[in-house]
Amino acid sequence: MTDSIYDLTLRDLTQKIETWGEPAYRARQVWEWLYQHKVTGFAAMRNLPQTLRTRLEEAFHIGGLVPVTELHSTDGQTIKRLWRLPDDQLIESVLMEYDGVRRTACISTQAGCAMGCVFCATGQMGFARHLSAGEIVEQALIFARQLEADGDRLSNVVLMGMGEPLHNYDATLEAIARLNDPAGLNIGQRHITLSTVGLVPAIRRFADEQLQVGLAISLHAATDEARSKLLPVNKRWPLADLLDAIRYYIDQTGRRVTFEWALIAGENDTLQQAHQLGTLLRGVKCHVNLIPLNPTQGYGGQPPDPAQVEAFRATLHDYRIGSTVRVRRGIDIQAGCGQLKADVLQR
Repeated sequence: MTDSIYDLTLRDLTQKIETWGEPAYRARQVWEWLYQHKVTGFAAMRNLPQTLRTRLEEAFHIGGLVPVTELHSTDGQTIKRLWRLPDDQLIESVLMEYDGVRRTACISTQAGCAMGCVFCATGQMGFARHLSAGEIVEQALIFARQLEADGDRLSNVVLMGMGEPLHNYDATLEAIARLNDPAGLNIGQRHITLSTVGLVPAIRRFADEQLQVGLAISLHAATDEARSKLLPVNKRWPLADLLDAIRYYIDQTGRRVTFEWALIAGENDTLQQAHQLGTLLRGVKCHVNLIPLNPTQGYGGQPPDPAQVEAFRATLHDYRIGSTVRVRRGIDIQAGCGQLKADVLQR
């Protein structure tokens, strides 16, 4: 079987084309056909010699994601897709519409996840493998192609799908570069967000990249005892270490950090927890996303009452910490991370 051409960097592609006796600029032409014109076949690359198109066809294929299932939310604002990889692993990606303007792709970086967060469907299924940079980018590329066919464009990408992006560090960084590349998908760094459970050494390494990519931290509890029950990674890197790394990231980039807080009724939605969170984050340049829990079959927690959510938000406001209650999207189509794959595997 041939390799996916999406798994080549521009440098790799240039070297390959030069070994075929073609000038280096041909690689840039191929790159633009792939990522700007988003073609699905080499025959469409009309400004290339036929001999080069034939060699490309013999050596590579364009993409490797095979659609398994596609679900559309009843409000028409969310599409969820399940993809099969060449080795039969399954991954998910989601397209969401916000404000009638933003089109955001939520994409996966791994098949499964090794972090084991108890309320996450992906964490419950365990880790299978890392995705390649090409497999990460292809999810966004397919959505972008679809939107452009409808006269629209992909405006934002969040690396918040299946998997821990910083566990697959090199492929994730290469994917971000390609998403951001003016000759690639040309999505501004400030329109790309990476979400992590808090791999402290990788956060510091990411800070040293000095990118303007958004960083979101899955926090969900404000004490080590409570957080370790929800996120096993906290036993390795407790809150004090995590906050030190986050302050380093802010110092290096000047960016505000987002903290994700999945509100679980009777678990972490109390005013006591809100006060603990306010104390923990006092003085940190941040914003908190409050997310009423999206229930999963492997975890018994439920979302809190809206009045409790508002009381939690108001308490954070008293600490001068900005927060937003995230609109729950795609609940009717199992849009939470890993839920569709889990359902398909059970069937």
